[in-house]
Amino acid sequence: MKCLIVEDDFISRRILKEMLSEHFDCDIAINGEEAVTSFRLAHEGKRPYDLICMDIMMPGVNGQEALRRIRELERSLQVPPQLEAKVIMTTALDDPKTVVQAFYQGGATAYLVKPISRQKLMNELRVLGLL
Repeated sequence: MKCLIVEDDFISRRILKEMLSEHFDCDIAINGEEAVTSFRLAHEGKRPYDLICMDIMMPGVNGQEALRRIRELERSLQVPPQLEAKVIMTTALDDPKTVVQAFYQGGATAYLVKPISRQKLMNELRVLGLL
C-alpha cells in the first residue's frame, strides 16, 4: 500500500515515516502544493495513495486547501467513494472549529492531534481498515 506524508516540519515527517514505513511505501511532500502534485502524479502512474497523512498548518497551500484540491481531483477522475484515499489530518491544534473544517468542509477521514503516538496512529489505521 502507498502513503503520502505531507508535513513541513522535518522531525514530524521523520517520525511519521518511521511509524508508517513498516506498513506502507511512503512518499513525502513538504507542503500542500507538493501534496496535490504528488497525488495527481500517483494517479497518472496508476499507483494512487491509499493513505495521506497531512498537516493542517503549513506555509503556502495549507492542509485544508490541499485536501480540498485532492478531493476535487478524485471527483474529476471519477474515483468511486470507496476507493478515495483515506486522509488523516494532523495538527497541534485541538480546536473544535479545526476538526469541523477538516471533516465537513475538507472531506478528511480522520483527525489526530500532535504529538502522534504509534498506538494512536495504529489504532486509527485499524479503524480505517488499512491494517
